Amino acid sequence: MKRCCVCIHCHTQRLRSKTCRLPASHGMQLDPLLHVHMAGGLFSGELVVWDTSRTEDPVILRTGMTDDTHTDPVYQVNWLPDAKHRNQSRLLSVSTDGKILVWREEGDGRLVLAEGFALVAQQIPRTSWLKKVACGEAAVGVTSLSFSHFDPRVFVVGVEGGYPLQCCMAAVTPALHCTGSSVPLRAPAELAFSPHGGPVYSVSCSPFHRNLFLSCGTDGQVHLHSMLQTQPLISLQLSKKYLFCVRWSPVRPLVFAAASGDGEVHLFDFERSSQKPAVSMKQTAGKHPVYCLEFNMKQTHLLAAGDATGAIKIWQLSSDFTEQRPREVTHLEQLASESTD
Repeated sequence: MKRCCVCIHCHTQRLRSKTCRLPASHGMQLDPLLHVHMAGGLFSGELVVWDTSRTEDPVILRTGMTDDTHTDPVYQVNWLPDAKHRNQSRLLSVSTDGKILVWREEGDGRLVLAEGFALVAQQIPRTSWLKKVACGEAAVGVTSLSFSHFDPRVFVVGVEGGYPLQCCMAAVTPALHCTGSSVPLRAPAELAFSPHGGPVYSVSCSPFHRNLFLSCGTDGQVHLHSMLQTQPLISLQLSKKYLFCVRWSPVRPLVFAAASGDGEVHLFDFERSSQKPAVSMKQTAGKHPVYCLEFNMKQTHLLAAGDATGAIKIWQLSSDFTEQRPREVTHLEQLASESTD
């Protein structure tokens, strides 16, 4: 039998720093322009940037604890291109305090707020199913975010309430009940999608179709969504436990990977089946949760996954998952054209 995937590397390490002690970090990402710079969001709500090439005093930027700092843990950080400075990046952060904030670098080692958004229940677009959800001034906690690969202004967020939201960076409507920020916060939500049975932990926009994205959460399901309708095109029950992360393949339009709370990494191929994974890989022997995974954008046959034991495993994918099939994009278009509304 042909092997679809094989683990080629496993690494476990406790990260310590004698020069800087910080609260535990949650979301982390390397700067795409300066690969030695790594940003992290902390449980305290603060953001920190480390220079990994330094052996002494690696912290080069931080927000500090100000009126602009998140008041809840930071769940995700993303580097964004700076429209005004080609060789610089800005840093985006999301938190369960309901805020989506964009930071810029100051010369004295500070990250200062450049622009921001806030999700307030009262300003979430109302749909037939959302009318049943309590509406008010409460912040809507953000747990995940993914930008469109076709329009840099469009992004999708997952929230604690269980529903994905389509949002826009070009929003101009002021966010209600948000005071104390050094810059005016705006309300970005444009469309609310049908919910999961619990908080959404991950969203991922398709690199091959402008309207498609995936979401997963505590109900163990992956939803395939079209931005043109509120109901999911497909709902897949992949696990009886939580799903913590979902990612589209960068090279196969019909393939995605999902990380589960029962210690498995699932690879799904819509060309083979629309109901079950093509292969499920055992990440941990003791069914420890797999919290995160990422495809390698340059070496696209590699998939990294991290779990609750502190181990990072690198999976080598066979050509079944790395070589695009004839008419695969057409198949994706057909999936996107299906309507359930």
